[in-house]
Amino acid sequence: MQRLLLITERFAPDLGGLASSATRLVTRLSQLNLEVDVVTWSRYLQPGEVLPPTSLDEKPRIYRIGLYRHWDMTMPHTLNFLEWLHQTRNYQAIWGHYLFPSGFLATWFAKLQGIASTVSARGNDIDREMFPPGDFARLQWTLQNAKVITAVSGDMSRKIQLLSGRDDVLVLKNAVDTEIFSPVPSLEELRESLGINADELVLGFSGELREKKGQQFLLTALTTVRQKYPACLLIIGEVRVAQESVLQLYASNQPEDAQRVIVTGHLANPEIVAAHLQLCDIYLQPSLWEGMPNALLEAMACGCCCIASDAGGIPEVILHGEHGFLLPRSQLHKLGEAVLECVTMPVVEKNLLKQAARDRILNQYSISQEKQQLQTLIDRLIPSS
Repeated sequence: MQRLLLITERFAPDLGGLASSATRLVTRLSQLNLEVDVVTWSRYLQPGEVLPPTSLDEKPRIYRIGLYRHWDMTMPHTLNFLEWLHQTRNYQAIWGHYLFPSGFLATWFAKLQGIASTVSARGNDIDREMFPPGDFARLQWTLQNAKVITAVSGDMSRKIQLLSGRDDVLVLKNAVDTEIFSPVPSLEELRESLGINADELVLGFSGELREKKGQQFLLTALTTVRQKYPACLLIIGEVRVAQESVLQLYASNQPEDAQRVIVTGHLANPEIVAAHLQLCDIYLQPSLWEGMPNALLEAMACGCCCIASDAGGIPEVILHGEHGFLLPRSQLHKLGEAVLECVTMPVVEKNLLKQAARDRILNQYSISQEKQQLQTLIDRLIPSS
């Protein structure tokens, strides 16, 4: 059996889309007759400490390494550990999940060992790393030297081609378990437990709320909508600590509206996330920059009426007026008005749009399609497999 090592900055039970996508991909790769090990970093261990898997029979084997304060200490130490691990396990390929730090380290280690490497561009790792304080030279070197590059959207693939000169980037779309994320009736008990009133319009957002996700536009939209209808904003996830001051300022300026912001906290169980999405009358994704937000795909799979920005790969999944609605990033201050327009849509039209959204996910972002894409990647990465 071929062995693959995946390096990722976050892995379950860590929070966020990076951890969930890495965990999902390892599950799928293991189903393709690959033995997959994982190396990830942890802020909960002492710097340099290695937490090995609890059992050598554990699949996947997960090795966690304590972060130093700076990458210039973390990376050399991780490289030493990778050398020992490769001598022990004899990998045929290395996967770097996200371009930096994982992608760079995977590509460099693979070069040193003479084995194949692949890196996956996931979100803002291109848009962020190419500008200061990102390291443009390291980003470009990684893109030029990895054997196989994957991107979550055509938009990101085009940017990689411009940066690296390569025309062989594979688009590896995010995928959704459409059996879990499906349009079943919402649970009244859950609605009541969250304190949502019977007459309230539920505006939804899922994930870690922060600036890049359009936090300020969500709050402004809630205020706009509440001038016409009773409404609440359901945050299915957490607010990044650094952004809590934005909510505090909103509470001081709009105290009544702020009382209708409901934050669930992190929900580890996908079934529970789906149940919360099914409460949403309108799902909002006003991102300033993006790769391909998995939360939006999950909302569409649940049959939500979605309004999103045109950031990153979002226009590749939503055709405006057919699967949902798009707002240009320059017009996100009009998000509340867009919600009000959506509310007044005839029920028949809205139901057709919701069904089209789910069909879009079933046809292009299913687990079975992800497996096919991964097999194409592995065949290119390790031809003998």
